[in-house]
Amino acid sequence: MFDLFLLFISYLILVLCVLIGVAFLTLFERKILGYIQIRKGPNKVGFMGLIQPFSDALKLFFKEQASPLMSNFLSYYFSPIFNLFLALLLWLCLPFFTGFIHFSLGFLFFLCCSSLSVYTIMIAGWSSNSNYSLLGGLRCVAQTISYEVSLALILLSFLFLISGVSIFDLMIYQQYIWFIFISFPLSMIWFTSSLAETNRTPFDFAEGESELVSGFNVEYSGGGFALIFMAEYASILFMSMLFVFIFLSGSLFNIMFFFMVLFLSFSFIWVRGTLPRYRYDKLMYLAWKSFLPVSLNFLMFFFGLKIFIFSLFF
Repeated sequence: MFDLFLLFISYLILVLCVLIGVAFLTLFERKILGYIQIRKGPNKVGFMGLIQPFSDALKLFFKEQASPLMSNFLSYYFSPIFNLFLALLLWLCLPFFTGFIHFSLGFLFFLCCSSLSVYTIMIAGWSSNSNYSLLGGLRCVAQTISYEVSLALILLSFLFLISGVSIFDLMIYQQYIWFIFISFPLSMIWFTSSLAETNRTPFDFAEGESELVSGFNVEYSGGGFALIFMAEYASILFMSMLFVFIFLSGSLFNIMFFFMVLFLSFSFIWVRGTLPRYRYDKLMYLAWKSFLPVSLNFLMFFFGLKIFIFSLFF
């Protein structure tokens, strides 16, 4: 019973740390974008704006929850909750060693949870019963499905290489050389696909303000909008961390691990402040005609390499 209680407390601490990380990532983003645009960013609430994320959260959660008259209320109300729940559920596949359940099938868990998050956005767009939100939801589904294919193939390449589906195996195999040195093009494709997967600039078509008002979340205000917002930032943090695990050794025992995760999160913001939005047909062209062939070729290369090494030594 004590073990179960300890497990519950450990998971609670993990979730709280992720949520606090999300809060300060929003502040970090606004500061970085401010300096890119030669202004200060939030600097009034607390010392250098440090309490700004909490005042934003209070404002959003205490706002009146307006629900459209013609919306499908239950699915409209619960889809942001499930969206955040799935974004936090992803973090359970981390290879921790103290009281946590260590997943030996971490990558399969990641693929299942990241695929499910598409449905919450689709239902959020559909249940609002607005043409703009429906279009945003459809765009998001098409985009996420397209880029998930290349993400899964890149992941499969490394699973062939390490002969397992545990995230911990990646740490063992990268003790002497990081995978980014033997597969730099794949790391760039992974990063770009992560941008598309988390609906970030230059791939934020689900939230195309110029043509869709605000995309799939156009009818959400207050708490519902805050939950969608938090889910997006939790996904950014997780994808940054997964990049470090796959390509940059991912040694949890090293302080550099956390600095690399921070730099990857900064790169997401940097791209947002630098690049304009892509054209939609070019987005699909990039996914199916550029990323898919490259990731398939790398998959076959790694598969052949594994068979060659296996035949050489055994």
